[in-house]
Amino acid sequence: MSERPAGAPSLPTNGDARRGVVLAVCCSSLFLVTMDVTIINVALPAIGRDLHAPLDGLQWCIDAYTLVVASFLMLAGSTADRVGRRRVFKTGLTLFSLGSLLCSLAPSNLALVLCRVLQACGGSMLNPVAMSIIANTYLDPRERARAIGVWGASAGLSLAVGPILGGVLTQSVGWRSVFWVNVPVGLAALAVTTRVVPESRAAHPRRPDPLGQTLLVITLFALTATLIEAPRLGWSAPLILGGFGLAAAGLALLLAHERSRPQPLIDLRFFRSIPLSTATVVAVAAFTAYSGSLFLLTLYLQEVRHLSPAAAGGCLLPTALAQVVCAPLSGRLVAAGRTRRALVIAGVAMAGSGALALGLDAATPLWRLLLALASFGIAMGCVNAPITNAAVSGMPRAQAGLASGLTASSRQLGATLGVALVGTFVGRASGGVHLSALGRGPWELLIGCGLLVAALGIAATGARARRSVLAVGRLLEEEPR
Repeated sequence: MSERPAGAPSLPTNGDARRGVVLAVCCSSLFLVTMDVTIINVALPAIGRDLHAPLDGLQWCIDAYTLVVASFLMLAGSTADRVGRRRVFKTGLTLFSLGSLLCSLAPSNLALVLCRVLQACGGSMLNPVAMSIIANTYLDPRERARAIGVWGASAGLSLAVGPILGGVLTQSVGWRSVFWVNVPVGLAALAVTTRVVPESRAAHPRRPDPLGQTLLVITLFALTATLIEAPRLGWSAPLILGGFGLAAAGLALLLAHERSRPQPLIDLRFFRSIPLSTATVVAVAAFTAYSGSLFLLTLYLQEVRHLSPAAAGGCLLPTALAQVVCAPLSGRLVAAGRTRRALVIAGVAMAGSGALALGLDAATPLWRLLLALASFGIAMGCVNAPITNAAVSGMPRAQAGLASGLTASSRQLGATLGVALVGTFVGRASGGVHLSALGRGPWELLIGCGLLVAALGIAATGARARRSVLAVGRLLEEEPR
C-alpha cells in the first residue's frame, strides 16, 4: 500500500496515456544512468590526452561513478519509501543533470572524478525509485509485468547504444559532449515528473541503517582503490596491504552488524535462496567481464589500432546488435521456465568471446575481433533477464524491491571491479595508456567469468534451488523484521 499527499498529481484508473508518460520518464532515467557507465569509454583516450590523465586516473573516471551507484542504490530506495518517491526521484534528476554539466566543464582529471561522484549520487536515486514508481503506477500484475519488461529493455538498449554514441560525439564535437547529452534529457524528465508523476510512500518504510551504509561504502571503496593503485605502488606496498586489510575488516563488520539489525540494509536471509544468491554472483561476474572488456577494448581500438573514436564505437556495433536481438529471446526463455538454458548460453558465449580475444594485438584480423564482440553481445543479451527474474521470483511483494536492489548493486559492483581488475593487467603489461600488447590475463579473466556463469546457471536451476525459493518466501512472510 502507498499513500499520496493531498495536492499531488494523481493518475486516473483509465489514464493509459498518462501512465505511459510516467513509464517513459522512468525509462529515460534508467537509460541515462546506465548509458553513463558505457558512453564515456570511447572518450577515455581523448580525456587522457586533454587532461593528462594516467591509466589509474582513467579508471577512476569510470569507477568513481559505478562505485557510488553501487554503494547507495539500496539507501536511495529505502529513503524514497520514507520521504516520498517523487521527491527523491526529482532530487536524483537534479543532481544527475548538475553533475553531468559540471563533468563537461572539468578542468582536470581530479575535478572530473569528483563531478562523476556528484553525478552518481543523483544516479543512485533514479533506478530503484523508478522501479517503485512503476510498481505504484501499474497496479494490475499483468500490466506491471509488461511495464517492467519495457523498463528493463531500456537498460539493455542503453548499454548497447552508449559506446557507439560516445564515439560519434567524441569525434564530431569532443569528449565533453558525452556529458552534455544528459542535461536536456534530465531537465525535461524533471519537468514532466513535477507535472505527471504522483507522490507515494511505503505504508511501513524500513528504518535507516547508517552504520551498515558506512561499512558498505568503506568496504567497496577500499577494495576498488587498492586494486586500481596496486600496479603503480606495488602489490606488497604497506598501503596496498592495508587497503586489502581494511576491505576485509569492513566486510566482516558489515556481515556481523547486518545479522543483528531488525531491518538491515542487506537482509542476509535473502541469500538462503539459491537462485538469488547465485544471481548476485552471476551479476558480479557478468558485469566484471563486460565493463573490464569494454574499458580495455576501447583503449585497444584507438591506441593500438589507431582508429578514430567513431570507428572504435562502430566496431562495438556487433555487441550492441547481439544484445538487442538476444535480450527479448532470453526473456522468453525465462518466462518459459528455461532459465538454465539462457544462463548456459550466456556463459558459453562469454567464454567463447574470451577465447577469440586471446593474443589480441595490432596484427589481429578485424573479423576475429568483431566475432568476439558479437559473441560477447550474445552473452550480455542473455544474462540480464535471468538475473532480474531470480531477484524477485518467490519473494513477497514487500521484499521484492530490496531483492531487486541487491542484484542491481551487484551489477554496479561488477562494473567497478571489472575496470579495476583489467587495469592491473594493463598496468603490468605497459605501465600506461599506450598499449603495445594486451597479454592473456584480461581474456583469461573473461573466459573464467563465462565458465562461472554457465556453471552457476546449471547449479541454480534444479529442484533444490526451487525449494529454497519457497522456503525463503515463507520465512520472509512469517518472520517480518
